Amino acid sequence: MAISPTIVLVHGAWADGSSWQRVIPILLEAGHRVIAVQNPTQSLAGDVAATQQALDSVEGPVVLVGHSWGGAVITEAGNDAKVKALVYVAAFAPAAGEALGPLVGKYPNPPALGKIQDDGKGNLTLSAEGWIEDVANDLPEAEARVLAVVQPPLPSSTFGDVIGQAAWETRPSWYLVSTQDRVVSVELEREFAARMKATTTELAAGHLSLLSQPQAVASVILEAAAAIA
Repeated sequence: MAISPTIVLVHGAWADGSSWQRVIPILLEAGHRVIAVQNPTQSLAGDVAATQQALDSVEGPVVLVGHSWGGAVITEAGNDAKVKALVYVAAFAPAAGEALGPLVGKYPNPPALGKIQDDGKGNLTLSAEGWIEDVANDLPEAEARVLAVVQPPLPSSTFGDVIGQAAWETRPSWYLVSTQDRVVSVELEREFAARMKATTTELAAGHLSLLSQPQAVASVILEAAAAIA
């Protein structure tokens, strides 16, 4: 009897595993084992190592899912033999040899990038205004304010971390484009999806579709799981 795929969820920058809190119950209800990785978001290598630790705990096939910065993480960590499908949620999907900084620079900066704060030591956070107006623009303001308070800093050096081998080149991929994204360029998201030849869904959602439209996000993840089952 085939083993039901385990779904491993990788959060983005300025966030943690609770980003997936509204998607997880839907996946569990569908009968899947689910792991939400708690990445340190200090470097690509560190986040890949944390994700690999989660993958090492799994028996059987994996659907590896990444949101935002987590897309870069799954692009590298997804080379693990257990990973049979990749799902990108408003996420970066670099090719081998690419880093986020130059990719971001290909298109006009989304509004959120103008609201990044540097503590003078290269540790970046987003202002509360940035969370309310840009990151969580389709969530209640009170929730956006909480997300701003709990955000961990992101080192500016992560924008120079380079992908070694891109897992999407050898695995089927799904991509959810957020058409109201004010953090990652919508044009860049579409470019990633097209380059990967990903099965693509466009959501009328902001950057945090996994919180504002969890059913739609979960449906695509479950579609990927069914495809490899």
